[in-house]
Amino acid sequence: MSSTLPGAGTWVFDTSHSSVEFVARHLVISKVRGGFGTFSGSVTVADPVADSAVEVSIDAASFSSGDENRDAHVRGEDFLDVERFPTLTFKGAGPRQSGTGWVLPGELTVRDVTRPVELEVEALGTIADPWGNQKAAFSATTEIDREEFGLTWNAALEAGGVLVGAKVRIEIDVQLVREG
Repeated sequence: MSSTLPGAGTWVFDTSHSSVEFVARHLVISKVRGGFGTFSGSVTVADPVADSAVEVSIDAASFSSGDENRDAHVRGEDFLDVERFPTLTFKGAGPRQSGTGWVLPGELTVRDVTRPVELEVEALGTIADPWGNQKAAFSATTEIDREEFGLTWNAALEAGGVLVGAKVRIEIDVQLVREG
């Protein structure tokens, strides 16, 4: 196994070995976790690396947090409005080294709102699987303010604060397979 970046070329998400998840505050004192079950993406590794790019498409209706009522609410008009906005997207380019990792600037689109975000990325290495496929893995995180994307629904709490925190941590773990 190598901890270096994968070689130049196009690498596609192996979605059965990848995840796109989030963490948000609930009732001020606890956290709720969830994610998306259906997504796709590709990473074009360039030489030089600074010319590399990433594209991700997420099926908004595949949202799940383990609670049917909450999931229906989040998929509805108050949050993702999956009937009108079925896809979330991320497009990034121009990674730059930062310490032992990378920063990938890009644009995240939720509903009809596109905002700049920066992913903190860790290259986890490359390896050949038992069938001879070249695999690579990355972990990425960022934090967004959901209200900047028009996701402003909330409920005030009698003791102070609100039901759903504005900050959402996004956690992405992807395994890639070299295309071609």
